[in-house]
Amino acid sequence: MMGGHHAMTGAAAWIAVTATAGHGLGLFPVTPVGTIAGALLCAGAALLADADHGSATIAQSVPVLGKLVTSGISQASGGHRHGLHSLLGLLCAWLLAQGFGLLVWHPAWWHEPVSVGPAVLTVAAVAFAVKALGLSNGPWPVAWLLGLAVAAFIAFYAPEQQAWFVLCFTLGYGMHLVGDLLTTGGLPLLWPWVPKPPRWWRKVPLLNRVWSRGGYMALPLLGNAGSRREWLLLVPVTVYVGYGILFAVLAMAGVDLRALIDPEFVDPEFVDTALVGSP
Repeated sequence: MMGGHHAMTGAAAWIAVTATAGHGLGLFPVTPVGTIAGALLCAGAALLADADHGSATIAQSVPVLGKLVTSGISQASGGHRHGLHSLLGLLCAWLLAQGFGLLVWHPAWWHEPVSVGPAVLTVAAVAFAVKALGLSNGPWPVAWLLGLAVAAFIAFYAPEQQAWFVLCFTLGYGMHLVGDLLTTGGLPLLWPWVPKPPRWWRKVPLLNRVWSRGGYMALPLLGNAGSRREWLLLVPVTVYVGYGILFAVLAMAGVDLRALIDPEFVDPEFVDTALVGSP
């Protein structure tokens, strides 16, 4: 899957998991600001598995250093679509988020602990997302400044519980794996163990695409990376993300988009509150 598409599916996943207004599952409710900041963070995290690729968005983030870092990661993980594209890679992403989530600092001049760890990862993740989603066509420093702004907000105003950050970061990383799993390239999900299918399996037309000769596993519903099917899928995904962000922006201004679409709409939460408060 293409980099920008990975980022968009990451943002969509965050909105789907956290939104409570009918366009999401509401499994982990957040504020409208949390929706926007989390969507950017999740989109950036959805790019991190490609840190093993020399031409990925991450490799272009910092002159010279970006290439050196991705090259080192690629060698350490066995190359592109190896270690970072496995269940072990997903576990490491979760552990990384857990560890950074514990890094806090409580300055004397601020009323609560500052989430330093989440902010550090957010700077890079958001900068990557900004470039991959085309939110900034300018030079990389602009993307880094936007990442720094979002990270500063998260550092000072994020909830004390780190669960939101761990979920957001891991969800984004996991969506990258899902996206690549849906292409013909597949993934070595059990890396460093990459079992090869038996000979009879390789002769069955459909099965040999699910578990390839090289040991990679796939559900190639999208075909090759960058295929027309992939682009068609991203049309509704992009519309969904746009709606979710617009809903959050309007909610920050006290406007419920559902009421604008349907004048007869009444927010159930408002009704419940009114009933509780009535004599």
